[in-house]
Amino acid sequence: FPSLPLKAFTTDWYQLTFTDPMVIDAFKRSFGVAIPAGLLSTLLGFAAAYSDYRFSFRGKSLFNLMMLLPPTIPAVIMGLAMLSYLSRIDLAGNVYSILICHVVTGLPFAMAIIRLRLAQMDPSLEQAAWNLRATAGQTLWHVVIPFCKQSLIAAFLITTAVSFDEFAVAWFVSGLEETVPVRVLVFLQGQVSPRINAIGTAIFATSVLLVVLAMTLSGLGKSIRPAKSDQ
Repeated sequence: FPSLPLKAFTTDWYQLTFTDPMVIDAFKRSFGVAIPAGLLSTLLGFAAAYSDYRFSFRGKSLFNLMMLLPPTIPAVIMGLAMLSYLSRIDLAGNVYSILICHVVTGLPFAMAIIRLRLAQMDPSLEQAAWNLRATAGQTLWHVVIPFCKQSLIAAFLITTAVSFDEFAVAWFVSGLEETVPVRVLVFLQGQVSPRINAIGTAIFATSVLLVVLAMTLSGLGKSIRPAKSDQ
């Protein structure tokens, strides 16, 4: 039984856990959702952040509010709302429904990280590219994206971690397509076993690794300062 003080150390529970086909399928499904969700969230987050940075348009404040709204909504309400909507369009209960929900959940984090990086960019960089006859697309590809490269990677890692660790919304919309956190709930509903600790260790280690990498990458740009002229 999982209790303190610990009596001894063993890897038997890890072996029992990670040879369970249902657990392995849950991990495959979690990674199969988390990586595409991270990519899509980063792409859409960059588009939203750059739109906020570069353009002025009517309803901009409302646009920013809507983009950053999902994390402020309680997870249970978000899960019920997404289940209701996806059921109407016959998308509930499959992997695609989890992917859609996790993109919505992760997009605000990606937008916030990338927008902070764009705030550090000198507007004259784009103007210089335009003066050199670069098109808007060329400027975006050769100037803006390289400048934001670290924040893009950090946003991808953070949103992947958010998707991999997300439980409440996935529990509502996943149906029989269980992710790892949902699989843990199934174990909790049955006989409590140290296998839960083994899975929790793997989830915790993966999430911490992704977040630490993201924090490291996003902090690199702060140490870079333009050299001062001697004249």
